[in-house]
Amino acid sequence: MSKTFETEEDLKREHLAIALFCKKFLAKWEKLEKYDIDYKITRGDRVCYVEVKGRNRTVLDAYPLPLAARKMVKLVDKGEQSIVIWDCYDGLIYGNTKNLIAKATIGGRKPRPGSANDKELMLYYYEQDELYTIKKD
Repeated sequence: MSKTFETEEDLKREHLAIALFCKKFLAKWEKLEKYDIDYKITRGDRVCYVEVKGRNRTVLDAYPLPLAARKMVKLVDKGEQSIVIWDCYDGLIYGNTKNLIAKATIGGRKPRPGSANDKELMLYYYEQDELYTIKKD
């Protein structure tokens, strides 16, 4: 298994994003294991799985939105509703994975020592009706 590159700052940012999302939808969240997707959220008896991606841009400049294809496979394999959230500087962009359309290509970032996933099959989401925004205060 490859080395994890998430910093404490990344995890804090992810936590703030899921807290904002769940506050908006009156849901509860639970952090999942290190090599799983990020969260399981519940509202009443409804269950949803969520991957949170940091996006170091404003909502206006965030597109296309990247997601590793392996993350989408993990979400789909859960067999429940799943959502991807991109945490931008000024808000969240999110969508139900079953409704999103993406372009697939090899991409990622410049490979780092110890990483097996810096160059991989990536999905890129362009602006579409099924992506929504929550503004940060």
